[in-house]
Amino acid sequence: MNTIKEQLIGKFDDKSAVIAVMGLGYVGLPLAVTYAQAGFKVIGIDPVEEKVNLVNDGKSYILDVTDEEVAMLVDAGKLEASNDFSRLAETDAVAICVPTPLRKTGDPDISYIISAVEGLAPYVHKGMIVSLESSTYPGTTRELLFPRLAGENGLVIGEDIFITFSPERVDPGRTDWTTYNTPKVLGGITEACTEVGMVWYSHALETVVPVSSTEVAEMTKLLENTFRMINIGLVNELAVICDRLGVDVWEVVEAAATKPFGFMKFTPGPGLGGHCIPIDPLYLSWKMKSLNYNARFIELASEINTQMPRFVVNKIQDALNMVGKPVKNSRLLILGVAYKPNIDDLRESPALDVIHLLEEKGALVQYHDPYVASFDHDGIIMQTVDDLMMSVAESDCVVIITNHKDYDYAEILKNAQLIVDTRNGLGDLGKNHPKVVRL
Repeated sequence: MNTIKEQLIGKFDDKSAVIAVMGLGYVGLPLAVTYAQAGFKVIGIDPVEEKVNLVNDGKSYILDVTDEEVAMLVDAGKLEASNDFSRLAETDAVAICVPTPLRKTGDPDISYIISAVEGLAPYVHKGMIVSLESSTYPGTTRELLFPRLAGENGLVIGEDIFITFSPERVDPGRTDWTTYNTPKVLGGITEACTEVGMVWYSHALETVVPVSSTEVAEMTKLLENTFRMINIGLVNELAVICDRLGVDVWEVVEAAATKPFGFMKFTPGPGLGGHCIPIDPLYLSWKMKSLNYNARFIELASEINTQMPRFVVNKIQDALNMVGKPVKNSRLLILGVAYKPNIDDLRESPALDVIHLLEEKGALVQYHDPYVASFDHDGIIMQTVDDLMMSVAESDCVVIITNHKDYDYAEILKNAQLIVDTRNGLGDLGKNHPKVVRL
């Protein structure tokens, strides 16, 4: 007689396993679509009724997933969405893809993970695998999921139920590296958990990389984003240093990037945004404080990156001073409020901090973003301007925060009175131009 593990593996092999994805956001919806495209029946679980209705109507609200993809899978009966947690009882595999933000105090907010686990717990059964994909501190899977889903339900880990951690590596807006072909790291509570997880993920994803434990998998994600955060912090500090020295930081970076070894190109900017890089390293820093260790590199890089919006505001103030205008009552147009080019994601965007700081100084701020029609953040409610070039011409200063590819930078330069370019969006057009102040 086959063991529970062998029976579950058999369901993955013949595609009869039903998969649930908890959280249909930037990570969850693409993952659900990828599994459905691989031939599995997928149920997306999300408490937001609007998301559930859109998916069931064959529509996508994520840039990386098309309406056509969703509609085709829904029509084929491979994908559906629900806000009814009892549907989890029908499933054999559950991927938890919920947000893990930071509280304003800098502590990890794992309330979404806790909520997902509590919603899942009543419907856990023998022959189920659960994988946490949300970025978090090392130990979360073993300390939080294992006791609640296995121990409290009387299930034997590695025999009755299987628990893994497999960190998401989504980079919104990319088409070269997708959910399907980005290598997937996976670690289980036990070897059997890892084995079942490898079979599950390998039936939908191109490459799965096994590691020895959930803690190694959790730490892997934190290393990836800590590496980026620290290097961005380094080049942002270099931008401040070059500003003091009167040296063009963009020319320095491009020159350094010609070295074919021992250097990786990072570029400065107005701050750090996104769902991972500004947040994940601080999970590690918080965890280490509980072990009486100060993660100094992480804390310093975070401090530098956090100060960049204020540095940008100072540059804007200096630029206006050069033309004899104060910040107060000056008309400022922010170009791009998404945290990076060519997407609609506002999470942790430095543009929001720049706008807040400018409004505190009495500036009259507007914005334009082809991907973000409106936003409501900390009491500031704004809509993108309708006529870009008219707003450019009427503004005392245009500030390039997010260098979307949609912008005609030559035309913007022609019509603007003054530009502060924090992303080198103008490129060579802005170099040594009398109307342009670069970061």
